[in-house]
Amino acid sequence: MKLEQKMLKVAVKAAKTAGKYALSRVGKIQTIDTKMGYSDLVTDVDKMSEKIVIGIIKKSFPEHEILAEESGKTLGTDKYTWVIDPIDGTTNFAHGFPFFCVSVGVMHNEEIILGAVYDPSKKELFTSIKGKGAYLNGKRIKVSLHTSIRKSMIATGFAYHVAGKIRSIKYFMNVIKKCQAIRRAGSAALDLCYVACGRFDGFWEFGLSPWDTAAAYLIVQEAGGIVTNLEGGKYDIYASCIAASNGKIHKKLLSILHQ
Repeated sequence: MKLEQKMLKVAVKAAKTAGKYALSRVGKIQTIDTKMGYSDLVTDVDKMSEKIVIGIIKKSFPEHEILAEESGKTLGTDKYTWVIDPIDGTTNFAHGFPFFCVSVGVMHNEEIILGAVYDPSKKELFTSIKGKGAYLNGKRIKVSLHTSIRKSMIATGFAYHVAGKIRSIKYFMNVIKKCQAIRRAGSAALDLCYVACGRFDGFWEFGLSPWDTAAAYLIVQEAGGIVTNLEGGKYDIYASCIAASNGKIHKKLLSILHQ
């Protein structure tokens, strides 16, 4: 088995195991704390989910580096880094709203090479290896074919801090006047995966962290989509801004955002 295939198998196992655990804890959370602000939540389930993911990874790749939302960075002796979001959509999870996931991406020399995103509520697994396409539950997926913003459904998310929320609303108002519909469901990783499989035609957000997008942005690209920063430049997972689309509406979406 090639190394990338082995790593994807481990990523899938980690995401599914942690996802099933998280789903079993819906409505049974013991602690809910805040991080950067009152709307930036972390629960005991996030922390345990992360331990589950890291434990599975370390059994197979003890030398690899880990970058995880709750525990930060753990240095390794190899050039591979696993980027982990144990629950993307924690606020949804805390309220029992079934739109959250576990995201596991792998980076080699600062380039994302594979990813797995698992939605336990719908039992949907999105996967990709760089250059090998994108898949939903083992079936190849592609972005939508819409060429018109007027016929497009766009997704977004709002930043946690007040200034970011105000900026988010400004962009929201720009886009809603031009597109068919906007959805704000609360998980950037799933929003990106929905772009990849054609449910959404585009997505933008800012105020994000590497673990929010590392796995899913590759899935969009491998499904034939485009991912950039909000200025249309090369996307970097360490940047806080992202725009993703089917490619056909990308320039128009960016133009509308900055009106």
